[in-house]
Amino acid sequence: MSDTHPSNDPAGTRDDIEAVDAAVASEEDSPNIDAPAIDPPETDPVPAPFEVKFASRVDRLPPYMFGRINSSLYQKRRAGDDVIDLGMGNPSDAPEPAVVEKLQAASSDPNNHGYSKSNGIANLRREVASKYYRKYGVNLDPDHEIISCLGSKEGFSHMCLALMGPGDTAIIPSPYFPVHMYGVILASGNVVSLDVADPDKFLRNVAYTCENLTPVPKLLIVNYPHNPSSAVIELDFFVEVVRLAKKYGFLVIHDFAYADVAFDGYVPPSFLAAPGAKDVGVEFTTMSKGYNMAGWRVGFCAGNADMVRGLGTIKGYYDYGMFQAIQIAAIVALRETEAAVEKQSLVYQGRRDVLVNGLRRLGWKVDPPKAGMFLWAEVPEPWKSRMSTMDFALKLLEEGNVAVSPGTGFGAAGEGFLRMSLVENEHRLRQAVRQISKCLAEK
Repeated sequence: MSDTHPSNDPAGTRDDIEAVDAAVASEEDSPNIDAPAIDPPETDPVPAPFEVKFASRVDRLPPYMFGRINSSLYQKRRAGDDVIDLGMGNPSDAPEPAVVEKLQAASSDPNNHGYSKSNGIANLRREVASKYYRKYGVNLDPDHEIISCLGSKEGFSHMCLALMGPGDTAIIPSPYFPVHMYGVILASGNVVSLDVADPDKFLRNVAYTCENLTPVPKLLIVNYPHNPSSAVIELDFFVEVVRLAKKYGFLVIHDFAYADVAFDGYVPPSFLAAPGAKDVGVEFTTMSKGYNMAGWRVGFCAGNADMVRGLGTIKGYYDYGMFQAIQIAAIVALRETEAAVEKQSLVYQGRRDVLVNGLRRLGWKVDPPKAGMFLWAEVPEPWKSRMSTMDFALKLLEEGNVAVSPGTGFGAAGEGFLRMSLVENEHRLRQAVRQISKCLAEK
């Protein structure tokens, strides 16, 4: 028998091939730990733009109407131009020295630097009650019917949050101070605006709105002396407001920001002096104007105890109250500087006369206001027919270096009018008139 080698055996050859194939197959099935699990893309995908979505209450706000004026004013001042600013009602006079000295002393006391209660210290609320009784004959409970605010604007806005919601409607004056409109809108409420030029007509329109709108408006907002138009009323107006409020079931907020600035013997009445006013509403006051304390942010809400409590609830979640040293200084201002407040009104009255007389000499139709810090002036012809109020205001700024507030910043009813503040001294106001005259001279 002869010996044979496996390599010469066809069957053996086939077995070897099958073994090799099995080994190769086994290697192909084994994972390669050096290879990436997923092949990377050749380029990274372009990310979608990141978008910040605001709440609908913010989307409902229009562009800021004074933006163009403020931007031009800023650019001109950066370029070194001496612009006379009659646009903003920002008092240029200083508070009384005794008030500033009290602030300095109170600020030095470590006990005044902690959190302050949001409704204000008791002695400040008592001083507000004292002023209401002394000036208007109104009795107020300082513990339940008065609350301090970080300026009246903050208090008003938070009161709207306490009262208004989706589906609720407020009646506001027209033309309107912006917070009267947008404080309601930011609280998700709706607005009906009524012309304030004729107080009797305004009241008739309030009654008509309540008779024909369903549901009946929840809130009436009034503002006398009025900003921007400087319209004024007598106490019988508020008597009728209270009657209508009780008849139709709406609440009332009176913005009394210009309570302390009045001329020619006129005394602006307090809403709370009307019989039954505390049953239906509140009044906001401030120390920004007559006391020259705008930057201090000291305001008050007084009146209906339930509404005051509602405002306090909102404020309790939003703030801790104003710096206690400021509150202590405000007590001194209320207690000791009433004569200075009356003197300040005379200062504004002198400025009013300078500006009114100067514009009248230029042919403008201007009625001297009885109260407030503003002149509401009709744009003269031929400019009123030639251009919008915004364009006219920009012309005065860009060509005359005088800044004013175009009436359209206070709603459509303000078209054709300018608001001019009385914060500059008499010399600067005369200079403003000269610059306006030169700007409008026919070329």
